[in-house]
Amino acid sequence: MIYFLEDDNNIRNFVIYALNNTGFEAKGFEHPQKFWAAMKESKPELLLLDIMLPDEDGIEILKKLRSSNDTRKLPVIMLTAKGSEYDKVMGLDNGADDYISKPFGTMELISRIKALLRRTGRSDELTEYRRGKLYLCPSKHIIRVGGENISLTLKEFELLCILFENEGMVLTRDEILSKVWGYEFDGESRTVDVHIRTLRSKLGSAGGIIETVRGLGYKIGGSDD
Repeated sequence: MIYFLEDDNNIRNFVIYALNNTGFEAKGFEHPQKFWAAMKESKPELLLLDIMLPDEDGIEILKKLRSSNDTRKLPVIMLTAKGSEYDKVMGLDNGADDYISKPFGTMELISRIKALLRRTGRSDELTEYRRGKLYLCPSKHIIRVGGENISLTLKEFELLCILFENEGMVLTRDEILSKVWGYEFDGESRTVDVHIRTLRSKLGSAGGIIETVRGLGYKIGGSDD
């Protein structure tokens, strides 16, 4: 079940309709009071949360969710018209897992939801990856190199997870953009290359596991086995 807290009726109804017609179960709330009442009855798998709400804004709601043991790990995507870099940083720094600015495309939204649920999915089988000095546990959001914790941005983390999930396979730039960012590569964007470069830098001595396949894309490889 996905909850969507949004006071704009048109946006809320459209998103709920789209989610319910693409294999999800979704329920919308126009007021924080109704959302909190529903949370007492049943917790969702994921929350879409607007910032500008009556009586209680989305950031305050997010802080409350992250301060409670029952909801601190609830996946949350901020979905709002406040799209400045400062607003995004505020949302992410206060515990949001992702941030989508309005107006947004339905396919991008659905792709982001799937990526977040895949990354935070609860499973009895704990998936862990070990390659050379690097250790990755997606469900616990742990990345270590040589026993030291590594801090990654949301997209860097998703990118590393996608590469490990497809270990041994070459992923093209447009495939990576589709899986991580939710849109198709237009032939000009250097988004993937920039993130690969910064990811390698943050991984330090383990950065060589990300191999560039000339003319194609990237894969997990290198000499750090």
